[in-house]
Amino acid sequence: MSVNVDRRIVRPGQDTYVDDAWDLKERIRQSDGVLQQRRGFFTDAYRRSKIYCYLSEGTEERLIGFAAVRRDGYILFLAVAPEFRGDGFGRRLVSGVAENYNGVSCHARTTNEAALGFYEHLGFEVERRVTSYYEDGGDAYYLRLGDDGLAETISRFVRF
Repeated sequence: MSVNVDRRIVRPGQDTYVDDAWDLKERIRQSDGVLQQRRGFFTDAYRRSKIYCYLSEGTEERLIGFAAVRRDGYILFLAVAPEFRGDGFGRRLVSGVAENYNGVSCHARTTNEAALGFYEHLGFEVERRVTSYYEDGGDAYYLRLGDDGLAETISRFVRF
């Protein structure tokens, strides 16, 4: 899909785009059955995070995707609008994180094959399984971007 986009970073403590991010997360939850957080938890985590995001340019600015990242490089949320998946926005979001942190990690639901394939393709490795990680009792894998230079490789591959 061809679209003009603008990339932005929202600093911790701000809630710029929080409503748009919630709406995107909810669209994904309804269609894919993932990202099932409560609104209060999501909003609090968003405000405490550094947010990497892509927005469509034009008469109506629209959030295409975002990554909410803790101070240690842990990706709390990574979401790309379904109609923009496969266009490299997720990869660019992770690349932006990798450029700014020594280590990048996240959790992914063990049943979320699309997310696991995406992270594996970027060089993430499963470090461990965490039982009952999610509120609904679902298990997760803790993933870490390989420490042997893969973060640098991704960073060079696609710039945020």
